[in-house]
Amino acid sequence: MQVAVFILVVLVFVAVSGALARLVRVPLPVLQIAIGAALAWPVRGMHVEIDPELFLLAFIPPLLFGDAFAAPKRELIALRRPILDLAIGLVFFTIVGFGYALHWLVPSIPLVVAFALAAVLSPTDAVAVSSIVDKTVVPARLMHILEGEALLNDASGLVMFRFAVAAALTGGFSLTSATLSFLYAVAVGVLCGAAALFAAAKALQLLNRIGGVPAEAQVLVMILLPFVAYLGAEHFGASGILAAVTAGLLTGGTGIFRHLGVSARIQTMSLWATLSFVFNGALFIVLGVQLPDIIRKVPPELTGHYPVLQPVLTVVALTLCLIALRFLWIWVGDIAAAVLARLGKRQVEPFGLRVRLAGSVAGVRGAITLAGILSLPLVMRDGSPFPARDLVIFLAAGVIICSLVFASLALPAIARGLVEPGEDAGAAEERFARVGAAKAAIAHIERIAATDADGEVPGARLAAADGIVAAYRRRIAASDEADEARAEAREAGRLELELRLAGIEAERAAVRSMLRDGRINDHTARELFTEVTLSEALLKGRQTRK
Repeated sequence: MQVAVFILVVLVFVAVSGALARLVRVPLPVLQIAIGAALAWPVRGMHVEIDPELFLLAFIPPLLFGDAFAAPKRELIALRRPILDLAIGLVFFTIVGFGYALHWLVPSIPLVVAFALAAVLSPTDAVAVSSIVDKTVVPARLMHILEGEALLNDASGLVMFRFAVAAALTGGFSLTSATLSFLYAVAVGVLCGAAALFAAAKALQLLNRIGGVPAEAQVLVMILLPFVAYLGAEHFGASGILAAVTAGLLTGGTGIFRHLGVSARIQTMSLWATLSFVFNGALFIVLGVQLPDIIRKVPPELTGHYPVLQPVLTVVALTLCLIALRFLWIWVGDIAAAVLARLGKRQVEPFGLRVRLAGSVAGVRGAITLAGILSLPLVMRDGSPFPARDLVIFLAAGVIICSLVFASLALPAIARGLVEPGEDAGAAEERFARVGAAKAAIAHIERIAATDADGEVPGARLAAADGIVAAYRRRIAASDEADEARAEAREAGRLELELRLAGIEAERAAVRSMLRDGRINDHTARELFTEVTLSEALLKGRQTRK
């Protein structure tokens, strides 16, 4: 019962946070963490013990799958070199650099445990990155790199974390074994993600053959896909995170949606949007709920003569260390890319100082870091306490908060002016695609209209085709390169949309009146309301893009 109440309270505050973020102008993840901390801070506040493995299973697969599915695949492929450089190279650089820095700053932490904390802090959080970083102020190229890095570096960071923990437990470490295990975790994780997607496609094909299967059953297959990929990879000792990411990346290009009915497609997209919002919010609120207990137990190694100031300064120093290591790696990588391009006589666009700094500050940590560090064993093999466990958990939680706050406060100032005003490249590409699709539709409709059909009223097909073609021609005019023609067409389109929306509102009022007077029943009203709502959603989507 207590768990059920906790879940309901979290869901309520997820909804509340969505409204509060518009009023207080605070980044949503920071606000949600603050709400979670406020719920847990009082003596009688909410407290819940979290199983790290269950935490990862419940939140990470669907969120990473959704982010991977929405990620621009073309840009990720084009930027694969810098993405892999950060997702793999920077992880190992962070483990070494941060591990030694932590051991020097807090000598009570054994070096191997310091490496474990560095490994679990090395992955950036895809969910936090997409929530914190404003895509309108950060250059698109940098944003794509950050998203791709956050999707892929979890595997490398968590695999090395496991090896560091194993080394702490056994007192030994094999570089060869670690390398082979890392390659195994990556390869098998990718294969499990692809296999889960293949199994989902076959399941949808089978449902189609049966016929008459409710759309909800097809939607359920898509919802289960990331969990199947994650659990399958974990069963074989590979990276479940990478499996969920692989399934998400491949979903859009494999054509699996053609096995879904129209209703199932609409429901799937709508449900994923809702789940993404709910899981994102719940994730950060649960993180906030954990923080007061962690902060209350400030380890004695950090208190010293300044019990309040010293822990804060230590966390800030470690966060700045992570940012500095990241900046150094990006800077050196940028220089190396320019040198290689010059040797290969290729053109390359180097990052400027502010872009490098923005990319460094944007490397925020989140749920995966906390879940990983909470999975540290309580005792060693001889029964003695795991060294510095409470200390590294406290530092990990502090760095998560500090990195989120730094990014929220510093990124807008650093990135201001980096994106030049003007039409977004994505908007121009979308306009081009709309024109091409409309022209293809006109040609096809005209071919159909010109074809004789037995039993039809003469001219009826041509009249219907003329009305449809006129709508397509208005769409092309609205996308015309000439500003004057486009402005005139857009004004006509705006008036048409307003009239259509007014008509829909009148339809809704009429249905409501008929339901209230008892002229129609609830089932009929629900069907009509659904049709009206879908039409309104499509029109408002067009209105937003105007």
